[in-house]
Amino acid sequence: MSEKKFASQADLEEKKITFAKLSEHAYAFTAEGDPNTGVIIGDDCVMVLDTQATPVMAQLVIDQIRTVTDKPIKYVVLTHYHAVRVLGASGYEPEHIIASNDTRDLIVERGEQDYKSEYERFPRLFDAIESVPGLTWPTQTFTGEMTIWLGSVEVQLKQVGRGHTKGDTIAWLPQDKVLFSGDLVEFGATPYTGDAYLEDWPQTLNNLLEFKAEKLVPGRGDALMSADTCRQAIEETRDFLSDMYGSVKACQAKGMNLRDTYKATMEALSPKYGHWVIFEHCLPFDVTRAYDECQGVRDPRIWTAERDIKMWQDMEG
Repeated sequence: MSEKKFASQADLEEKKITFAKLSEHAYAFTAEGDPNTGVIIGDDCVMVLDTQATPVMAQLVIDQIRTVTDKPIKYVVLTHYHAVRVLGASGYEPEHIIASNDTRDLIVERGEQDYKSEYERFPRLFDAIESVPGLTWPTQTFTGEMTIWLGSVEVQLKQVGRGHTKGDTIAWLPQDKVLFSGDLVEFGATPYTGDAYLEDWPQTLNNLLEFKAEKLVPGRGDALMSADTCRQAIEETRDFLSDMYGSVKACQAKGMNLRDTYKATMEALSPKYGHWVIFEHCLPFDVTRAYDECQGVRDPRIWTAERDIKMWQDMEG
């Protein structure tokens, strides 16, 4: 392997946790660019959106929830299938684990490989991995949209288009105008597009703009507290995708190989996005998927721990 440490294996620094109140019902558990968890407090119970990567890490979220309510955590919603988002689910002991049918299909198809792959890439995010009992399986699935009432609090779960994965689910609180985007939107953090649909994602973000959210919990980055910053986060995510995919398409049109495409795209994007969290972690995976999609590989290939290492050596070696 090259001298540059693989993915985020060298990232060992603990992050400061923030538990931010967005509305009477909505909270965001954030940690300086680590994966976020959303919390919705209804009249009689609590819903958690994305779980952290292990049950032990889930307890950090539960500790924060217990500072504001003692209501039972009845629902867990998976915005998509990635291990870092779903493997902590058992820690909440929920009655219901909800995901889109597409997300369940992806867990069936590639959940096990993704688990091993993500742990090898970013071990710090899997504190006490031995506490994970296995893959997280939804107990309830939906296609398109589904409404859940937490007493009088309406939660709309929706698939608004493919993007980060084909199963992406957002949650919308129409009464509060709060949006939970999962990894469709990032703020000050680099989108991971290794399992993405890059041709579709910009339109999916346009669909999100139509909600005119006044508060937003992105997949990574600070919770957003105004309509202007919500729009900014969505547009900046869209700009990154456009710039990255555009660079790869231009390189491919010149007949450049994958490694040279990666180097050129890194050079092109670094001035504008290099300061974003996990930029150097994500870009090799992002460019690889973009290169595939430009060549007509419509559905993302499955990442395995072995494929990850080979890709990294090819790019960085």
